[in-house]
Amino acid sequence: MRIGDAAAAAGTTPRALRLYEQRGLLLPPLRTSSGQREYGPRDIARIRLVRQLLALGLTIEDVARCADRLDLLEGDTLPPYGSPGCSGDAGDESGGGSGSGIVQHRIAVLDAEIARLTDLRDRLASAVAGPPSRAQSRSQT
Repeated sequence: MRIGDAAAAAGTTPRALRLYEQRGLLLPPLRTSSGQREYGPRDIARIRLVRQLLALGLTIEDVARCADRLDLLEGDTLPPYGSPGCSGDAGDESGGGSGSGIVQHRIAVLDAEIARLTDLRDRLASAVAGPPSRAQSRSQT
């Protein structure tokens, strides 16, 4: 199937498919004699898997780091936690062969961002609330 049909089947756009190919998330598809991209069922399954990983908060760079292992996953669904693939020992953020893995690293980044935003929210709420009023001070004693 051509790029427009493949994108529709995977729930995305032709532009996204070109980006995924450019970034190494998809292997370059077969081409027709006129140079048009041709996608098969395995390609569609991989596109859906890539979209699932991106929807879960992984970045394109995260998925690209484990793109060579995406074919180890079956179909277009994610394996249980700890199975081979992107959640495994895929390397730390520097691209090395050991470390906490891509998913664990992304979770740590998200946790840090949540902590930062929670602190920011608390400081803003305190600034808006101002000092306690006299009525509040008396009722707390």
